[in-house]
Amino acid sequence: MNQTHIHLLITHLPIFGSMLGGIVLAFGLWKKSDDTKIAAYLIFIISAIGAGTAYLTGEAAEHTVRDIQGVLKETIETHEESAMYALISLIVLGLASIIGSFLTIKKSPMTRTIAFTILIVAIISFGLVVRTGYLGGQIRHTELTNNIANPGLPSDKETDD
Repeated sequence: MNQTHIHLLITHLPIFGSMLGGIVLAFGLWKKSDDTKIAAYLIFIISAIGAGTAYLTGEAAEHTVRDIQGVLKETIETHEESAMYALISLIVLGLASIIGSFLTIKKSPMTRTIAFTILIVAIISFGLVVRTGYLGGQIRHTELTNNIANPGLPSDKETDD
């Protein structure tokens, strides 16, 4: 297994982790359960580590696919730029989750406020990481581009007539 395989496998962790963590955190807020909030924070921390791993292995994945026919440099660059924003948001989410865990364990009066703040950061992070995943999928899954890369080609709807 090389870094490209790791990149393709690990990229799903931040997507599903930020979504699952958000659901768990919302449930913990609703039930007023500190243990559930801490579980959500741990999911976010793992997601942030996964995002870092995905980002670090992205360069090797780029080297693997950049010379494949049909892979556009612009698509890779767009994905890479989006990945930086997603990584930053997930690092913020992971660090905020460490703080949230500490405050929750210490029974701080700020526990609920930090939990709501982390939930908002998680929703933003989820949006950014989903966009990044979608853009990454366009690198090799040409069915996702819908002929955006080749505007001169007829679409499926035009050829069915």
